[in-house]
Amino acid sequence: MTAANRAEQFLALIRRQQRGRLKVYLGFAPGVGKTFEMLQEAHRLVKQGVDVVVGVVEAHGRPETAALVEGLEQVPKRRVEYRGIVLEEMDVAAVLARRPTVVLVDELAHTNAPGGKHAKRYEDVDELLREGVNVLSTLNIQHLESLYDTVERVTGTRQKERVPDAVLQQADQVVNVDLPAEDLQDRLRQGKVYPPDRAARALEHYFTSPNLEQLRELALEHLAHLLDRRRQERQGGGEPGGSERVMVCVSSRSPNAPRLLRAGARLADRLGAPWYAVYVQTPRESAEKVDAATQRRVADTLEQARLANGVPLQFRGADVAAAVAGFAREYGITHIVVGRSRRPGWRAWLGPSLLDRITRAVPEATVVVVGDD
Repeated sequence: MTAANRAEQFLALIRRQQRGRLKVYLGFAPGVGKTFEMLQEAHRLVKQGVDVVVGVVEAHGRPETAALVEGLEQVPKRRVEYRGIVLEEMDVAAVLARRPTVVLVDELAHTNAPGGKHAKRYEDVDELLREGVNVLSTLNIQHLESLYDTVERVTGTRQKERVPDAVLQQADQVVNVDLPAEDLQDRLRQGKVYPPDRAARALEHYFTSPNLEQLRELALEHLAHLLDRRRQERQGGGEPGGSERVMVCVSSRSPNAPRLLRAGARLADRLGAPWYAVYVQTPRESAEKVDAATQRRVADTLEQARLANGVPLQFRGADVAAAVAGFAREYGITHIVVGRSRRPGWRAWLGPSLLDRITRAVPEATVVVVGDD
């Protein structure tokens, strides 16, 4: 399909729905050309008579990208002073007042300056979509929440800015902006991505050939899975996941609850299944017996599950294993995700671990154990 045909297809989607439509240009690393392609599409839409404005585009000093912004109407950004520095952010209210058909919102994973209505740019986008404004946006694969651990293992870098997988899953169109790793490295050397000094450091660290090849494979694999899941849903017409159900066991003492949630969300996504984050509150963990920090930690964990498209649930029970088993049987859970126990080996003399008891209580389910690293 040609670029012009893709623009026509996106235009057709716009005309069919009341809620705004989201199209995401997905890449495996900075510099592959996501923003450039998004801007090219904007110009094609303008030529077709579509009302298009720029909400925010990050050119990062790249002349070719900046040149494409010219000729497009730009909604003035709001200025925010933060720690003595004046920052510019997209003005969502101004975009809504302008009411364009399509708005360009670059870098979906961006964190907004404090003081605005939303902490994250993807939340700005969600508000625009709810109000019926169509959005073109960009995203790098390393910013997906469920891939945080994988990206850290591959690149040795922790991504502070992350987007819930549900944001990409709900996009109406996803365009993979691909480029051979060698070509991207050439762009870096030519100063087309970063200034020369920064490019040299990047080539030695994040932009090494092994890193880029693995990130590229990750992006292609994720997109292929996303498209295959949509195809199956269209053909089946039923509930995603069939009989598969995933359950993540949440503990108030979990050393790495976010890792557990990401593992559960990723597994559920691969299975095309719904997933549940379940916390069992025992009598010794009642509100009267635990401190406020522990209560807040549990609440934050369950909220993270909700943001990751999971269903957070809290139950009371004297026996955690029994409560987990009862939930698993009632909801037809096929996969149970638990964290690896840190209890000393000598405690095995006191009886079977929680993992052992869950495995015995629900033999029909596959138990997935997630470690700390």
